Amino acid sequence: MHPSDFYNDRKFCEHCQTYVSYLQSTEHSFCVQCGRPVRLFSEADWTAFNDNLKERRPKGGRPSRARERGRESA
Repeated sequence: MHPSDFYNDRKFCEHCQTYVSYLQSTEHSFCVQCGRPVRLFSEADWTAFNDNLKERRPKGGRPSRARERGRESA
């Protein structure tokens, strides 16, 4: 991951429909072109990002009983 670079950092503006430079306040970020709030990702990029995370997430759950039968309990 690259370190954050203020001059190249972009967020998605729904009004402008593109990734734009933004002004950061304590609670929100705003588009420098139209002044409206911006978000980190577009809807399509957010969906792709979440799908990628789901694929890498380990499959959880309880181990099967067959694996537990060979072990002794305390």
